[in-house]
This record gives sequence, structure tokens and C-alpha cells, in this order.
Amino acid sequence: MTTLKKPLRAGVIGVGYLGRFHAQKWAAVPNARLVGVVDPAPTHRERAALEFGVPTFESIEPLLAEVDAVSIVTPTQTHFEIAKTCLEHGVHVLLEKPMTETLAQAKKLNAIAQKQQRVLQIGHLERFNAAVLALEGQLTDVRFIESSRLAPFRERGTEVSVVLDLMIHDIDLIQSIVKSPLQSIEAIGRSVFSKDLDIANARLAFKNGCVANVTASRISLKTERKLRLFEDETYWSVDLQQKILTKIQRGGEAPAEGLPQVAIDERNYEQGDALKAEIESFIESIAQNRAPLVTGLDGVQALETAIRIADLVKTQGRWVARG
Repeated sequence: MTTLKKPLRAGVIGVGYLGRFHAQKWAAVPNARLVGVVDPAPTHRERAALEFGVPTFESIEPLLAEVDAVSIVTPTQTHFEIAKTCLEHGVHVLLEKPMTETLAQAKKLNAIAQKQQRVLQIGHLERFNAAVLALEGQLTDVRFIESSRLAPFRERGTEVSVVLDLMIHDIDLIQSIVKSPLQSIEAIGRSVFSKDLDIANARLAFKNGCVANVTASRISLKTERKLRLFEDETYWSVDLQQKILTKIQRGGEAPAEGLPQVAIDERNYEQGDALKAEIESFIESIAQNRAPLVTGLDGVQALETAIRIADLVKTQGRWVARG
């Protein structure tokens, strides 16, 4: 990692469930110093003060003069105004996903970040998954992708649909792999426990011929995060939860009878700390004055696809809403 002339002064805005983890990582990473946190909830501020021994604030204004960079870990509907204010004050921003409520807001943040010459990184955490990083440079011509992301129901996150809550992780991964514009989308979904989509499936067709079948559910009895990728002679299975990467490749000549020969290579990776790696990558981008691994434009692209999927489900009348 590039060494900064002096530690980056960092703050965390929103220290609820996920924000607390951000604060823990900022307090532990090299090249940075956690100098304060913001949260409107007194209980969150009190807990942070005890755990991290830093000043806590009810609003962001007192923090802005004290920091070089922030993590924004607040409800989605607050992202735009908070990130806009931080960027306009010259602060680098790591913004949790989904980036904003609307595309217009997301594009505006990119424009501000560019004008202010500040790093705007979006928190698509799976990009830092060890099994995903191991795929880098190994894929040649992916023709079909299947992803499934299943989780039990929790109230946290239900202010947005399952598409924006969970599926957007896989949308970002898939679009970063395929690197081709979308040609068409088909989608179906259902509301079960919340007032928005709790389960959804989308079929994404890209202009280069690749097709992706994407499923996300927050009403499952189990937790699963898997990605399957098919090339002409190779099948990749990525267990994002267990950090297992399996490569199955056609071997020599097929026998006259029976199954063809295949070579199977399965590798297990350390569980690691994807959030810590994400924050370290953010710091490195600031230190080197370069674009982050997950840019604001990546955030816009993932958000646009997620919004299109959710809107398509509802406008085509294939959405069954909870009464």
C-alpha cells in the first residue's frame, strides 16, 4: 500500500449495524485515523464514543472540517444530500449501495466528484470477495451467467426492494464481468412480507450475446450467494459465501460411450475481510489519485439496471403486492 505523508483523517456517517463495522475497520487500517462519527440516534453515538473514543456528532457539519474522507452508511434516501455536502466540502466519499434513490441523483454526485477532484467509491462489497478476485484474468468469453442470492427475512433493508437491497450486488458483479451494454431485460417478482419486492428474478441479455439469469430473495430459509459462469469449454462455480472457486473444464477426447473427460480444479480461499479490503482500496485510490475499483459510474450502471428491473416487474403487471 502507498504510504501517505500523514494518516488520512476519516469519519463515519451512520454508525448503526453496518456503519459500526465501517468504524471498526477505519480504526484498524494503516494510513488512516478515525477522528469522529455522526449519527442522529443518541444510543448509536454513545456506543461509538465508548468503543472508539472519538467525538460523536448529531449532524455532519461539525465533522466536515475535521476529515479528509468519510464512509456514508445511512438509509438510501439520505445518500444524495449527505454525499453531495461532503463532496462539495472537498471530502472523499465511500458511499454504501444502492448509490442513491434516483439515477439523476447518482449522475449528479459523479459530476460533483469530478469537479471537486475527489474519489467517489461505491460500496459494492462483493468486488473484494477473495473468490471473485481470484477470477481476475481467467475469464475469456462468458456466454451464460446464473446467480442466486438468498437470505432470511429481516426488517433491516426493507426500505428498498430486494432488487436494490440484494440483487444489485450481483448486477454489479455481472456487469463488471460482461463489460457489454444491456440489450433487453425480462423480470418477475413478488411481495411477501414487506410492501416492496421480496423475491425477484431477471433475465439480462447483453449486446455481446451473453445472457444472465439473476435471482434474489430475502424470504429464504437459508443463506446462499453463488455465481455460475459458462464459457465454451469451461464452467466456473463461485461460492461467494464460502469463498470457493471451482473450475470444470473439458478434458481430452470424449470416449465412445459415457461422459466426456473433465478436469476439476477447486480452490478454497481465506474468508478474509472484504470490508477492510474495500476501505484499504479506497485509501489507496486517494493516495495515488486514481479511480477506485468500484467507481461512481459503476454505481450508476448498477443502479440503472436495478431500477429498470424493479420498474419492469411493476409496470408489466407481474408484480404480486402484499395486500
